[in-house]
Amino acid sequence: MEHHYNYTEEMKMRLRRIEGQIRGVLRLMEEEKSCKEVVAQLSAVRNASDKAIAQIVAENLQQCIMAEQQSGGQDTGKLVKEAIELLVKSR
Repeated sequence: MEHHYNYTEEMKMRLRRIEGQIRGVLRLMEEEKSCKEVVAQLSAVRNASDKAIAQIVAENLQQCIMAEQQSGGQDTGKLVKEAIELLVKSR
């Protein structure tokens, strides 16, 4: 069964903020700021993208579980396992 993914406006806003952070890092590089500053900002980008991944996986899992239950299925444990694997692979 093909699942329709619903990416919320909140998720997209989160990604737009990360996009802005990336532009900020590029600006630091163009201004020849210190390696320490660049790495600190890249670390913030990584943290923000980790949170975005967690949010997307969690919301998708919730949608999948609800769809599974509505169709009469009981195999929600498998869905949770898949979500955990996705989070682990993203690291």
